Amino acid sequence: MRTSSSRRGRRTAIAAVAVAVTGTTLLTGCGSDGDDGAESGGTITLRVGTFGSFGYDDKTGAKLYAEYEKTHPGIKIEESNVADGQKYWDTLKLRLSRNSGLADVQAVEVGYIAEATGPTMADKWVDLGKEGGAKLDAFLDWKVKQATTADGRVIGLGTDIGPMAVCYNKDLFAKAKLPTDRDAVGKLWAGDWSKFLEVGKTYRKNAPAGTAFHDSASGLFNAVVSSDPVQYADASGKLDWENSPGVKKAWDTAVAAAQGGLTAKLRQFDEKGTWNAAFKNAKFATVACPSWMTGIIKDQAGPANQGKWDIAAPPVAGNWGGAFLAVPKSGKHVKEAAELAAWLTAPAQHAKVFAVNGNIPSSKDTLTSVAVQEAKLPYFGDTPVGKIFSSAAAGITPASISRYDGQVKTFLTDNGILDIEQRGTDPAKAWENVKKLVDDKIDQ
Repeated sequence: MRTSSSRRGRRTAIAAVAVAVTGTTLLTGCGSDGDDGAESGGTITLRVGTFGSFGYDDKTGAKLYAEYEKTHPGIKIEESNVADGQKYWDTLKLRLSRNSGLADVQAVEVGYIAEATGPTMADKWVDLGKEGGAKLDAFLDWKVKQATTADGRVIGLGTDIGPMAVCYNKDLFAKAKLPTDRDAVGKLWAGDWSKFLEVGKTYRKNAPAGTAFHDSASGLFNAVVSSDPVQYADASGKLDWENSPGVKKAWDTAVAAAQGGLTAKLRQFDEKGTWNAAFKNAKFATVACPSWMTGIIKDQAGPANQGKWDIAAPPVAGNWGGAFLAVPKSGKHVKEAAELAAWLTAPAQHAKVFAVNGNIPSSKDTLTSVAVQEAKLPYFGDTPVGKIFSSAAAGITPASISRYDGQVKTFLTDNGILDIEQRGTDPAKAWENVKKLVDDKIDQ
């Protein structure tokens, strides 16, 4: 999943049921010290805190909450969902420090999992290797490792991973005199993100009025850095973003797109809904597309644009996003919450979410199953979604993660790239601004 600038994007973050919220709402929306989650009839209410589009909900998702409630008549589930993954995480950290206001089950985006398993937070979580009945050997080995503390406790169960592609609007490509066949489109930029920019320049020459080639320079930054084996941390897991070849490549590519007029100058997952509306109004032709993005396109572009979007291979394979479900120790219903987290992340539920939302599962058997391999999503017509993303997933080699990755990513995108894109800030000055933020805000 996915993530605002983090996300799901986890993903990232994103919103099947996302709501715009203020800081005050974020601090009070998931419960309070005086609420034990139990109702007069003996029913237990379990609250699930998420960001973006996890695909569990009963409105546009796989209706997993309703299914669980049906088979567990003493349980009622309420989801509190936030669009912006960074705000979600900041608020979750504050709640953890106070041991109050927490949901019974909390989602954690992969960019923050190293912080969640680190020395200041590790003891805040239930060991889901022992509670809830989850079968850890069902998950990808590296996914379990990411959520394992130094002393061997597993504090999160994998939801999805984020193998990448590029989603593109076939109508806009046709009007810009570009090929629309997905194989032909993928060949245009195969092997190099600089080729992607060249396609953008070609698009710009014949672009339909009021449209841009790509949605966001920040989104492009996240896609490029996610396709590099070296990102924000060195091999030992220590933050080293200034010397990272992946960060440099992503920064240079995003800056070139911003200054070259190739983007719609949008902030992904903005609370005003401008980015969401741009999907519906076909304001851009491409978006970097980790698997969880397909659910966002479906929800935001809407029925009027069904069949107009397709999916092509990315210039370079990568993994952007993915998430975990964790259970705070301070909850009133830890046993029931752990059982719910285990059920939501079991292979059978992974398959159901993928069928509806396109989130690529982090369980081994589901990832290689016929159901996923041959899957198509109605919104994308005959596109072999399962083959595209499962093929991309097979090539994932996870980068080292530091406990500060999510914060640094947000500074680079929201306080660096976005300033260049929307305000014309000089790239050298924007880079220095990011360095100052990191120095001021992160205690390494």
